[in-house]
Amino acid sequence: MNLSKSNVMFMAAITGIIVANLYYCQPLIPLIAEEFNVSEAEAGTLTYLTQAGYAVGMFLMIPLGDKLERKKQITITTIFSILALILTASVKNFFILQIVSFVLGAASIVPQLVLPMAAGLSSEEQRGKVIGTVVSGLLIGILFSRTISGFVGVWLGWRGMFWIAALISIILVCMIQFRLPSNKPNFQGTVIELYFSMWKLIKEQTVLREATIITSLAFAQFGNFWTTMVLLLHNKPFEYNSALIGAFGLIGACGAFAAPLVGKIGGAGGARKLILYGIVMTFSSFVVFYFSSISIVGIIIGIILIDLGMQTIHVSNQTRIYSLLPEARNRLNTVYMSFSFLGTAFGSAFGLYLWKYFGWSGVCIGGMSLAVLSMIIYLLNRKNE
Repeated sequence: MNLSKSNVMFMAAITGIIVANLYYCQPLIPLIAEEFNVSEAEAGTLTYLTQAGYAVGMFLMIPLGDKLERKKQITITTIFSILALILTASVKNFFILQIVSFVLGAASIVPQLVLPMAAGLSSEEQRGKVIGTVVSGLLIGILFSRTISGFVGVWLGWRGMFWIAALISIILVCMIQFRLPSNKPNFQGTVIELYFSMWKLIKEQTVLREATIITSLAFAQFGNFWTTMVLLLHNKPFEYNSALIGAFGLIGACGAFAAPLVGKIGGAGGARKLILYGIVMTFSSFVVFYFSSISIVGIIIGIILIDLGMQTIHVSNQTRIYSLLPEARNRLNTVYMSFSFLGTAFGSAFGLYLWKYFGWSGVCIGGMSLAVLSMIIYLLNRKNE
């Protein structure tokens, strides 16, 4: 089956709109810290709690996509994300906000239901390009969410962003009913067998293990940088407001637009080779960041490198795992993305720790170390070429 271009673009839009829920808070950390009278580092915990909630939500709910009708599951999950956004916009206590942030992350796993659906509905020849296009929508959502929330935060306060997001998601859930094709599941076992089968996949699929570890480390670098960058730019010598901080998300959009090309090359059989280039780019980005603590030009160059590098790694590895077992795409995606977003949560927490005790130079050295570890894993698994 070949998906129409309009269906692929709509799937990309769904992933971008929903995944944005995870990143709205990042440029708003100074505003949230001010309202609740907590430190910026403490307010920054919302970033990794949301990511951790996303990872847990994926692990619990995405495998069901191999057993439940996917369109119905996407609709119900989107409704839960709307409720979580409304709660986030309404809460009056910081501790409760931390809990709700975790719930919001868990309810925002729709992109990881759409991706296996898109892979399953596309032909073998089309799959790499389709995955790249849908993932580009996801990355655009990640990057532009920061820009949008930064500007909205200045004009309407941080709560205004979550009210707007809830309204957009309400419109989206209505459109899903008319635009998204139905997609029947193909797993015939019990729910318990479904979850246990994931451990079997981890044990038996060496490509899945390698792809998951390398992407998790890439996501950790991503979380490390984007969480601490807010703190760097809010303090001296820059002292930028949330709107200006959020605008830096636009710079990384080049990585999103490169995704279809990466997917096309990867789909032609070059996916693993591209991963090496991605690792080199993420390492290089932190080298540039290290020497750019007072240089906006350096930070811009580093953002381009880290987003291109992470996108190259992610799309290439996702193309590889979707080619393994067509009947288990949701479970493969569960393993891959759950650990990847745990990587993001770890990277955000790791970055906040390094920022607190070692400053910007510590953040950059930590990012370089994660890239080196990725390279070691890559070289130890040459047999997966």
